[in-house]
Amino acid sequence: MDDYVAVNLANWNSRVAHHANAYGLEHFRADPAHLSDVVRFDLPRLGSIEGLDVVHLQCHIGTDTLSLARLGARSVTGLDFSAPALSVAAQLAADCGVAIDYVENELYGAVEALGAGRFDLVYTGIGALCWLPDIRRWAQVVADLLRPGGRVFMREGHPMLWTLADPRPDKLVVVEFPYFETEGVHFSEPLSYVPHDQPLESPDIVHFNHGLAEVITALMNAGMSLTAIEEHDSVSWNPLDDAMEDVGGGEFRLREAPNRLAATYTLQAVKSP
Repeated sequence: MDDYVAVNLANWNSRVAHHANAYGLEHFRADPAHLSDVVRFDLPRLGSIEGLDVVHLQCHIGTDTLSLARLGARSVTGLDFSAPALSVAAQLAADCGVAIDYVENELYGAVEALGAGRFDLVYTGIGALCWLPDIRRWAQVVADLLRPGGRVFMREGHPMLWTLADPRPDKLVVVEFPYFETEGVHFSEPLSYVPHDQPLESPDIVHFNHGLAEVITALMNAGMSLTAIEEHDSVSWNPLDDAMEDVGGGEFRLREAPNRLAATYTLQAVKSP
């Protein structure tokens, strides 16, 4: 196992119990129409997925995966490298009476684990690409998983957001980290992005950034055609403490002059027939 995978896997394993307590799983069990805030944000751009075979890469505890299944997909598969996360995801799906196939595997091995050309839609939720060192390999995995004419849908933290350090004492937000793909940046974060009291058992992470042009070019080189891209001034967690404000729907944006920062982007691309 590569060093960055081992470090990040330990970190994500240590987040699972905290996320299971904070992701509102009880709402999914109580209401068969309930969707995650992430998928609800995506809906106007995602459109209908009825009758499609869908794979959700880096699915974590499956709240977005379950939400996709509730939108009428013919089949839904979730892939993640964390066994504890998949255990929570599988139990949630079973509790809700929804059939989802969960597979434990690292992202770059997805084609071998799932099979090539099986899916109409590859869905990647927010905050996924930043854990991967090579965007070209990712794009090839996406293309190989799709049938001809299939599409990828992703919303991701904007590469500009990932360059920013925590706000300074004078409240200025400054660029500190690489915008372009480089070797990973190491951090130690004792707390996850959800409220919890006990620190993470494995706080260390390795983070990677990928510029917008790098992502688009990687997909094009893998035989995909860009069909849509949109930048947003909000993000589905609070990455900058008091510099951000809660604007509802699980979204946060800069408190002052939010048009200074593209916080996330949504991208869609289609595999050539």
